Amino acid sequence: NPQANRIICLAVTSHFQTDKGRPSSWSAAIDALSSGTDDDHRRLFIISAGNIRNNEDMIRYPDSNCEISVESPAQSWNALTVGAFTGKSIVDGADYNGYQLLARPGSLSPFSTTSLTWEPKTWPNKPDIIFEGGNLLKTPEGEIETNDDLSELTTFNQPFRKHFSTIHGTSLATAKASWMASYIQFYYPNFWPETIRGLMVHSADWTTELLEQFRIEPSRKADIARILRIAGYGIPDVKKAIHCASNSLTLIAQNSIQPFRKEGSTFKTNEMHLYHLPWPREELLNLGAVQVKLRITLSFYIEPGPGEIGWKDRYRYASHGLRFEINAPNETEEVFKRRINKAAESESNDGISDVGTSVSARWLIGKNNRKQGSLHSDIWIGNAADLAVCNIIGIYPIKGWWNERHNLGKYNKQTRYSLIVSLEVPGQEVDIYNVVRNMVAVSVEIQV
Repeated sequence: NPQANRIICLAVTSHFQTDKGRPSSWSAAIDALSSGTDDDHRRLFIISAGNIRNNEDMIRYPDSNCEISVESPAQSWNALTVGAFTGKSIVDGADYNGYQLLARPGSLSPFSTTSLTWEPKTWPNKPDIIFEGGNLLKTPEGEIETNDDLSELTTFNQPFRKHFSTIHGTSLATAKASWMASYIQFYYPNFWPETIRGLMVHSADWTTELLEQFRIEPSRKADIARILRIAGYGIPDVKKAIHCASNSLTLIAQNSIQPFRKEGSTFKTNEMHLYHLPWPREELLNLGAVQVKLRITLSFYIEPGPGEIGWKDRYRYASHGLRFEINAPNETEEVFKRRINKAAESESNDGISDVGTSVSARWLIGKNNRKQGSLHSDIWIGNAADLAVCNIIGIYPIKGWWNERHNLGKYNKQTRYSLIVSLEVPGQEVDIYNVVRNMVAVSVEIQV
């Protein structure tokens, strides 16, 4: 059944083919298959980050996790890479007096690898998300010991020998992520792979224990950059990914854009998309200084650069890049367009993309942290009254090999993207979902 929607779960990795986040032949093949380079068929690959393998490394938890790299092919730009946390804390039996849990519930699993050793601001932040990966025990003598209670029950691959076994590590986490992706696909059969990937990140958050474990202060962008390379965007919430509540809503756009064009003998960026969002203006203005949360996630697939020349830097490897921005309070549409054009030109010339506005400082993750790879998500927290007039989102392209390697003839190619926008207000007494539902007749207006 070649037309069936499939989620591809890959829990096999190699520690021999990862060089500080640079693509390998394996990860590049994943990127080509997922983007439909050869057959124009997009696929969602969910790949394990890879495990800490030796007891000598596990005993140094969590320092060893920060030192040991995510494994190949999990550096793939297009794949959803899964690391692991643990909530496991209960061990049955009286023979474990004096034993200690290696990891506190809610913190990073002892098995999970990270991308802290990768070249900063060059390759994607990996893993993208984390799921349950199991825990370990530390004996009174300081040695590492496994326990079935700290893993999860699963079926055994040879049922005539036994029916059940246990599973742990990022393989377990990847299986759980694949189940969630399949559930979303079943619930929304028309969603693209890019959308499912984006929704899982969009619904994710870090636990308090995880932030405390690595001394993360959310107001410091350097700390946010660090946690992204340890635990990605956090733990996804399937209910949040599937449903809206009366005091929260999610808007999703699946669209295509042509990033570049040829003009005479020169090659230029081609277009931007502007989304005018149907915010419940009166309701937000009435809330005044009440803090609301806006989250934006942009998910797209890149086409990997042919040959190893494309693996030397992120602009030559990726066919293109996309970015998002929102207008500031009292910023007109024309001024907003000029700011986007300036930001696109600056980043395409290796400049600083964060062309400042009063809105920029309110992003939790920040432009320079979220722009790695092909999956970008950020959270804006501010006054409801300010957000009432911040209702335009711009999607714009930046350079890639499609407009640099002209002989390959890809400069006029289109690409797809999914834009996910959610708005949450505190308390249950404010109904923004039904207000917006009544405002949206068919679709949100898009200007090109």
